[in-house]
Amino acid sequence: MAIFGGFVTELVLPFLLVFVVVFAVLQKSKILGENKSQVDALVGMVIGLIVIGFPGPREIIVGLMPWMAVGLAVLLVFFILYGFVAGDLSEAEPWMKITFGILAGLFTIGVVIYVTGFYKIASGLFDGASGSTWLLNGVIIVLVIAAMVVAVKGTGGKLPP
Repeated sequence: MAIFGGFVTELVLPFLLVFVVVFAVLQKSKILGENKSQVDALVGMVIGLIVIGFPGPREIIVGLMPWMAVGLAVLLVFFILYGFVAGDLSEAEPWMKITFGILAGLFTIGVVIYVTGFYKIASGLFDGASGSTWLLNGVIIVLVIAAMVVAVKGTGGKLPP
């Protein structure tokens, strides 16, 4: 039974995910032409098979999926609670939508860095043994200040309540 479970989680589900996402993007964008469902399906299948044929990309996809499920569950709970308190999110202020987008982006970047193991490489920049620590800290400070300026300018110079 464990062999079948490994086969499904390591090969079938990543293939289906990549196939469906590529097919949906091709259908929506109509890159390959109008009414070309069969061609879109064939391209999606080929890309899905290529992805599962290489262990690196497949492991990244398999590692990301549990985190995506957790992130979606957290968002669902938040939206339910928000709906009880404030009502319809489609009528939310633009700054709120931007904030949710930024938080979702940060969550995605953090999970990708964790799943790919890049945090092990990047942690060497923070240990103080490297001479580039001051440069990295400076870049982080500049990015934080730039984000603050963009947030204030985006709200017309007024901070959101």
